[in-house]
Parts: sequence; C-alpha cells; structure tokens
Amino acid sequence: MIFLDPFTMALISICILSLLGLPIGHAMIGSSILYLWLAGLDMGTAAEQILNGLYTSYLLLAVPMFILAAEVMNAGTMTYRLLHFCNAVVGRFRGGLAQVNVLQSLIFAGMSGSAIADAAGTGKMMQQLMTKDDKYPASYAAALTATTAVLAPILPPSIPLVIYALVSDASVGFLFLAGIVPGVMMALAQMSIVAIDARRKNFPVEEPVPLRKLPGLTLRAFPALMLPVVLLVGIRGGVMTPTEAAAVAAGYALLISVAIYRSVTIRQFYRALLNSGRTTASIGMLLAGAMVFNYVITVEDIPHSLSELLLAWDLSPIQFLLIVNVLLLALGCLLEGTTILLVMVPVLIPTAQALGIDMVHFGVVVVLNIMLGLITPPYGLLLFIMTRIAEVPLAHIVRDVLPFLLAMFAALAVVTFVPDVVLWLPRVFGYSG
Repeated sequence: MIFLDPFTMALISICILSLLGLPIGHAMIGSSILYLWLAGLDMGTAAEQILNGLYTSYLLLAVPMFILAAEVMNAGTMTYRLLHFCNAVVGRFRGGLAQVNVLQSLIFAGMSGSAIADAAGTGKMMQQLMTKDDKYPASYAAALTATTAVLAPILPPSIPLVIYALVSDASVGFLFLAGIVPGVMMALAQMSIVAIDARRKNFPVEEPVPLRKLPGLTLRAFPALMLPVVLLVGIRGGVMTPTEAAAVAAGYALLISVAIYRSVTIRQFYRALLNSGRTTASIGMLLAGAMVFNYVITVEDIPHSLSELLLAWDLSPIQFLLIVNVLLLALGCLLEGTTILLVMVPVLIPTAQALGIDMVHFGVVVVLNIMLGLITPPYGLLLFIMTRIAEVPLAHIVRDVLPFLLAMFAALAVVTFVPDVVLWLPRVFGYSG
C-alpha cells in the first residue's frame, strides 16, 4: 500500500469532494481537517483559523454591503433609468443596442462589483432586449452579455479587489482607482468589436432619442450615476474607510430607491435582504475554507518554497507576469474567482514582491486574468450562465465570443506590461508606488 504525505492527501480529498458535488468551501475545510489529523496537529486549529479570519477582518464587512447595494438597485428602477440613459447616448448608432449593452455594464459595474450579478441582472435584461423581434442573433447577444459582465469586478466598487486587498495588504482605495483605466480600456475594446460587427453584419439602427430629451434622462439617472463618485471621493478623501464606504453604498442605494425614485417596496427590500444574505453566506463559507487551507499551505511553507524555486529560475518581472497570466487564465476557466484569490494568489505574492512588482499593479493584473477566465472556452462560468439564460448551444456562444476575447487579451497585454497604465490614476491621487 502506498502512503502519501498529508498535503497530497488533502489535495486529493479536495478534488474528490468537489467532484462529488460538495461546495468548494466545505471541501477545503474537510480536507484541511484531514491534513491536520494526518500531520498529528490539533484539529481544533481549523475552527481557530476560521474564527480569527472572519471575526477580526473589518475589511470583509465591505463584501455583504456591496452585495446588498446591488440587490437594492436591482429591486428598484435604478437599472432601468441607467439603461434609458445609455440608450440616449449610444443607441442612435448602427448596432446601438449592442453598444448600450457595453455602456450599461461599464456604468452598472460601479454598482454591483460582481460579474455574476451583472450577467444575471442587467445582462438578462439586455439579452431579452437584443433578441426581441430578432434584431440580433441570440448567440451574439449572449456572447456580448457575457463579455460585458467581466467589467463589473474591474471597476470600483470591486468585490474581487476588496478580497485581493485582504490577502495582499494593498490599499483598497488605490486598487479601486487603479481599476478605472483598465476597465475603460476593456470597454473600448468591446465597443470596437461591436462597431466592426455592426457594419459587417448590418445590425439595426435604433430610433434615436431626441437630443432635447437627453438632459432630462441624464437628470433622472444622475443619482444612480453618482454612486461610484461618492465612494471614490469618500475613500480617497479620508472621509470613510472602504468598509464604511460599502455601508454608505447600501444606504445610498436604499435612500435613492425609496426616497427619490420611490420604486422599492417593503416586500422587495425584504427579498433583497434575503438574496444578499444567501450570497454573503456562500462567499463566507468559501472564505472560511480558504482561510483554513491557507493555514495548511503556510505550515507546508509552500509560498516560500515556490518563491525560491521561481527566483532560482532567474525570471524577470515580465517573464513572471507572463507565467501568472497563463496560470490564472487557465485556473479562471475551472475555478471560482474568489477561490483563486484566496488560495493561489497568496502563494504568488511573495515572488512578485521579491521581483519588485507593485502590489496594486499586480492586483489589477490578477483580477483581469481571473475575470477573463470566466469567458475563456471551454469552461468559462459566464458562458455556461448565458447558455442557460439565452437557451442556445455553448458552441455558438463560443464562436461569437472569440473576437471579443482576442481584443480583451490585447488590452490585458497592455495592462500587464505597461504598469503606468494602471498606476497613473492612483499616482495622481498621491500613490507613491
């Protein structure tokens, strides 16, 4: 009989439990306890790591608050007002409704902070609008919707960037600022592909909204448009911490929806609380599992060992970032983004620091890769979600998503190898990195 070391047994256990359908957070907790038992360590350490990690991290409170803010906005009319505003701005061009899809994701990204929330919320709405009366092929609308959804975690407020800040000790405020230029670059790359496709495939032109109506539509959408501005000014102005900003986002969304738009009832707010609670609990279990498994990784001294191995290869920062890109894109196809951020990224951070890579720049590169993994065939999670929403074959969505993916890979290359693109805006606001 072959006896494997405890860490290998823990890895095998995670794979088996996940394949059997157990949520990855539960699988990591169970496998970590198995490791502690096999290694002769106190199994109660698992509970200690969870309690210390979840109950002493003030920053983690930002996650449920941002989720609640998105749920409240989905419950009210804020999303519809933003869509009408986007349609007035870009709907008049050929393929205008497709351009609206991109622009609304760029704006709504500042509300949800989650690619899944964007795809399931406004993404589903855009899918229905684009395919109504056969204006656009269902597969193209689904591919575009999946592609635009990845903007949400890049732009502030971004839940993945908050989690990255937790594992790297980087500033959340500067990370939020660093995500703006890359997010806009991604949106412009998507809009360029839409413009090319609109001419090549003769997409329809929507009835233009008279310019005289634009001020009114802007005014009605203005309170919703101001949310990201309020957050960034508050955080960078020192008025509030990122966690307080998340609470302000939830309160602001509720205030606007109830007092100004008058579009959220008590029943809808209760449903928003339930939905945000379920999502928070799901993320919480994932965080708990990652915290225990990260302790196992620390006991095995894997971050230091990997750092020494990579440094022994005498890699340059560019070579290291290239390896990270390939690795995270591959993992992003297979694993949930939070899992990668909590388990894999802490292992890579020591090497990045040893090579002199800026942690804010590294964080944006990491999140971009993980998000692009969501739409990278054959296992991109957003592709599967849009397959269910649009009810079209996965192969058709993959065919239509490839041009967008190539354009976004080009933008990713610029972000990865030209750090000033990422760090310019944070430096304007005082970042010294």
